[in-house]
Formats: sequence, structure tokens, C-alpha cells
Amino acid sequence: MTESTTVKPEAGRRSRTQMAGAEAQEHLLNAAAELFYREGVRAVGVDAVVELAGVNKMSLYRQFSSKDDLVVAYLERSDEGFFRRFEQSLARHPGEPAKQLVQYFEDLSGRASVDDYRGCPFVNVSTEFPDASHPARLCVLRNKTKLMARLNELASEAGADDPAALADALGLLIEGIYAASQTYGPGCGPIRTAPRVAALLIASACAGTPATSQP
Repeated sequence: MTESTTVKPEAGRRSRTQMAGAEAQEHLLNAAAELFYREGVRAVGVDAVVELAGVNKMSLYRQFSSKDDLVVAYLERSDEGFFRRFEQSLARHPGEPAKQLVQYFEDLSGRASVDDYRGCPFVNVSTEFPDASHPARLCVLRNKTKLMARLNELASEAGADDPAALADALGLLIEGIYAASQTYGPGCGPIRTAPRVAALLIASACAGTPATSQP
């Protein structure tokens, strides 16, 4: 892996200093999240993470045994953030799984339309690590497996004739949003139409179940 990259000086960056373990870990994870998501994991070395975090390299290796260990911690935190946002979308329509699913696509479409959106961190990492047994790829697999299980649950609760088929279709649409945000650009036509496509898929799979989310 590349062990160095150039990070532009930023206003307010902390000077390197010795920090307590928990504080150092938080700063390192925040720095890794910013750099890995924006520039890619392989392009970012530990020196850049240390520099942005404002800690010394020894602090990094006290918290994480290797760069791979830091990447896994970054992905685990990303997983927590993903499912927190997912459940927040669902919470807008309690007890109405069809509307919950459409709401998620509306929220994802909005998220994928901001200028600095860089797609799904799990998809990004999977393209950088071809070995499916790598710890980072296993994090990706856990995230996607958990997402598909949740989509299956919601499809079943919504009364889909074939919950697995609906979940697969919605999973494919989610991945399409991620890809379109990087190829066509954030806020592109395919992203804007995704909630409508999701609503049509859900309405077709759940006969008689309203799937239109209210503003």
C-alpha cells in the first residue's frame, strides 16, 4: 500500500501532540474517514492520516496495529453511520413498510446529490481490494449482507408476493444510485428518478399497498 500522500494544510489543523488513547483514536478515525472517503484507501498513507489527525505516528500504532486495522475500523464506523441513516429514514413512516422503503430512496437520492458525495464507501473499498478474503472486503460483505436482510424484512412486512425478488431489485437500484453519482455526477437524472422507480417496483410487488411517500 502507498504509505504517503499529499494533504494540503488546513485552517485550524491541530498541531501534533501526545493525546490520551481514546482522544487520539477519535482524531485518527475522523481523519481516516475524511481522507479514505475523499481520496481512496490505497492513495492515502498513514503519514497523511497522522498529519491530519494532529497526533504522532506512535499514537496511531498504539491504537491500530496496521493500516489494514485502521481501514477496518473506518469501515465499521461507516457501517454504523449507514444503518443509523437507514433507520432514520424508516422512522418517518412508522408501521408503513412500503412508504418506509420509498422514503429511504428519497433520502438516498438527496444524499447522493450533494457536490462532495463520493458514493458508497463499501463499494469504493471493494474496488481497491480484489482479494475477497481481505479483512476490508469482509467488512463490505457484512454491510451488504445486513442491508439485503433488512430489505427482505421490509419487503415481507410490506406484503410483497416475492419479498426476496423485491429486495434484490431494490438492492440493485441502491447500487445503481451509488454508481450513477460517480459516473453521471451527483444529482443526475438517474439519481433523481430512483425514488419513482423504487415506488413502482414496490407497488408492483405489493398489490394494493400504497407506496407513495408524502412530503
